[in-house]
Order: sequence, then structure tokens, then C-alpha cells
Amino acid sequence: MNDSRFTAPTQQQASKVPEVTLVFWIIKILATTLGETGGDTVTMTLNWGYLAGTALFLVALIALVVAQILAKKFHPVLYWATIVASTTFGTTMADFADRSLGIGYTGGATFLLTALIVTLGLWYWAQGTISVNTVNTPKVEAFYWAAITLSQTLGTALGDWMADTGGFGFGGGALVFAAGLAVVLALYRWSSVSPVLLFWVAFILTRPLGATVGDLLDKPVADGGLALSRPIASAVIAFVIVLCLLVLPQRAGRHPGRSQGLA
Repeated sequence: MNDSRFTAPTQQQASKVPEVTLVFWIIKILATTLGETGGDTVTMTLNWGYLAGTALFLVALIALVVAQILAKKFHPVLYWATIVASTTFGTTMADFADRSLGIGYTGGATFLLTALIVTLGLWYWAQGTISVNTVNTPKVEAFYWAAITLSQTLGTALGDWMADTGGFGFGGGALVFAAGLAVVLALYRWSSVSPVLLFWVAFILTRPLGATVGDLLDKPVADGGLALSRPIASAVIAFVIVLCLLVLPQRAGRHPGRSQGLA
């Protein structure tokens, strides 16, 4: 969803994140699915465990966020590598909290939702907007990547909750979140709801959609999955992402010199 229709034709500045188009959402869903299969590959297939896997992806995430902040302009490969790192970290962190710490899917999702709301609230209080089109300074980038990482982790917890506690299974959970995204799209097309708010709702929902699809691909048949090889599934999804970056052009989002309100 692109909120350019809600901005005035004033002088524009380049953002350091991509323009939010259909291509963005395609790659985002692929990246979230890779986060699930890739995280499970490290923690389960390679038997690193949740704590070690979380530490590994946290180091990678921090390094990539620093590189993203230091970059002078938008770089598609760097940006999407950071997104993949955030979603794999989100996978292992949510699994560690839910399973190793024993707080459960409901407790984990509640805590993460609260943390995300607080982060977005602080961002709005500091900047007067939470639009992703304003991400072009280190301060805003710090808020952005904190919100992104929390939303990825929250999405993992929501996906697990829907599939397990909610009793929908992986396929049913994927359909529920896909339906939720369809509702968000309808609101974007035919309502006056803030496109910035809808962006964050959609961003959160794409994560559990990817998580449930990833689980559907690699979990055992007895658990409702297809039992595909996690490393092979991860490699195929990564290849498709790279192919998308090569053949589907992306450009940096743009925003007015001053932004007001949620939009």
C-alpha cells in the first residue's frame, strides 16, 4: 500500500526504504516465509537450539541494521537482507520465548503487541508521524527497525497461536491471515482509514501468513505439515527473492520535507 495519494505535491526527499507497491508485498511475504524455514533450519535441522539461533540472527540483524543506517541511500539488497534477518530473528526469538521460557503463545503475543504499540507510540511522539516514507535519518531508522523487528516477532507468535492454540492448523491459519490482508486491502481501496495505520496492520499480518506457510512446508505430516526439507525450501525461497530483486525494479519511497499526523 502506497500512501502517496495522501501527500501534497511538495518538495520530496528520498527515503531509505522501498516504495510500498505490490512488488514490496510480494517480496515481504517471501521474506517472512524464508524467515520461518530458515530459522527452523538453524534451530531444528542443524540442532543449534532456540537460544543459540536467536543469538546468531541477532548479531546478523544488528550488523545489517548498522549498515543500513550508515548507507547514504536506498539499496534493495541491503534492505531486504535486513528484513530477512529481522524475520529469522523474530522466528527464533518468538520460539525461544514461547517454548524455552514457557510463557506460551498467548503470553508472548500479548507482550510483543504491547512492546510494538509502545515503540510506535514513541516514534509518533518524537516525529509526529509513523509513516515509512519518512525513514531517512538515523533516529527515524532506529524507530523503524525496532518496530519492524517487533512486528516480525509478534507475527511469528500470532502464527503459532493461530495454528496451535486457535486450532486452525497451518493451512487454516494461513487462510485466516490471507483473509485479514484482503480486508486491509479493501479498507485501503474503499475507506478513509489512515493508509499508514493500514500499512502497519498489513506488515504485521504478512508475518504470520509467511510463518504458517513456512510451517506448512516443513513441519512433519503428523503435525499437519508437508515435511519438505527445511534447507531446500529455504534455498528455493531465497532464490525466488533474489530473482525478484533482479527482475522487479524497486525505487526508494519519497516523502514531503515535513509530514503531519499519521499520514
